[in-house]
Amino acid sequence: MIDRIAVWALSLKARASEERGQDIMEYAIITGGIAVILFTALAFFTDDITDFFTRLGTYLDGLAPK
Repeated sequence: MIDRIAVWALSLKARASEERGQDIMEYAIITGGIAVILFTALAFFTDDITDFFTRLGTYLDGLAPK
């Protein structure tokens, strides 16, 4: 009886470590996918983003007291 309990406990521990590794891989794949999307968007919209921040800086500079 104790043998079965020990085998059951060890199998639960093995499953938990397998799932933990799977979670890490899922997060890595999701993070990599988000990075690819951001870099692609940056490649397409670099000029627009630069113009946006230039206009934002000009606007905020005009708000500063003189």
